[in-house]
Amino acid sequence: MKLADMYKSKGSKINGNIKPHGALGKPSGEPAPPDRREQRKLDQAKGLVPFACKLEVSLIAQIRTLAEERKVALNDLVAELLNAGLQGGEAKPKAEKPKAAKAKADA
Repeated sequence: MKLADMYKSKGSKINGNIKPHGALGKPSGEPAPPDRREQRKLDQAKGLVPFACKLEVSLIAQIRTLAEERKVALNDLVAELLNAGLQGGEAKPKAEKPKAAKAKADA
């Protein structure tokens, strides 16, 4: 193989691997997601505020499952659940005495 043919082959391999890409190395058919700064501006325009809290893993799993079943965003589902809980009135007591224990206490 001649040296010129070798360079030609190498050049065609390089040109074959080059594909047109849009932002962030994704194919140009998909729109690029907004960066963090833009996303923050969009959220502020909607009146959204970041809110972090710690919850049990089992509760989070239930919320994620429910979001997948309803095919809604996790943020939207959590907002809906919080609104429904707040509209429900006062919080229920954590634990009540079992009926058998109440009967013994009354006797």
